[in-house]
Amino acid sequence: MKQTIMIVEDDKMIRNLVRIYLEKNGYVVVEAADGEEAKAIFIKHLPCLIILDLMLPKVSGEEFCEWVKQQENGEVSIIMLSAKTSIEDRIAGLKIGADDYMTKPFDANELIAHVEAVLRRTGSYCQKIVYDGLCIKPRKGEVWLHNKSIQLTNFEFNLLYLFMQHPNNVLSREQLVTELYPNAESTVLDRTIDAHIKKLREKIEEEPAKPKRIQTVRGMGYKFVQNSS
Repeated sequence: MKQTIMIVEDDKMIRNLVRIYLEKNGYVVVEAADGEEAKAIFIKHLPCLIILDLMLPKVSGEEFCEWVKQQENGEVSIIMLSAKTSIEDRIAGLKIGADDYMTKPFDANELIAHVEAVLRRTGSYCQKIVYDGLCIKPRKGEVWLHNKSIQLTNFEFNLLYLFMQHPNNVLSREQLVTELYPNAESTVLDRTIDAHIKKLREKIEEEPAKPKRIQTVRGMGYKFVQNSS
């Protein structure tokens, strides 16, 4: 399960450099050029870690950091990467919620080492799958939609987890029954699967009658669509 890291940096050259090194080391990367854009991207992708510049347009890095830490599921780690180099700046950054602080200019390999060190401390919180604002945390048994907690039954949770592990793949009713009811008779449970999917749609779809995430594939089964926006 790849971990997602967000870069919040107004300098495009620095963003590109950091992205290249992160992707080379197996991370999924999303980017924002200012603090306002970063809020929308954060809610959509719920990254495990943020590499954050402080001197940003629209919303400062300090304000954005405080906002992230106030989120209900705000378990994300933050590494501040800033041209502010004084001891006072470092202390202030750590006090408002940063997990680490690096100064510019920086060595990209050293940054990767800092990323790995922070994720080693917080990695248990990063076991999650996120698609377009929908987040499932299998180890914690939690589901979040646009940064708000969603309450699912145990079966609904397992059903959603199965779908999110196989995005854009059609899963037949027989496959769903085999995975979720391994010791039961599929002929009895086909309608049960349909009923559970109906209830799940009511909780995770903006318009349950016109589902974008869990779509019916006529004559074949159901498909969880990764890019529903």
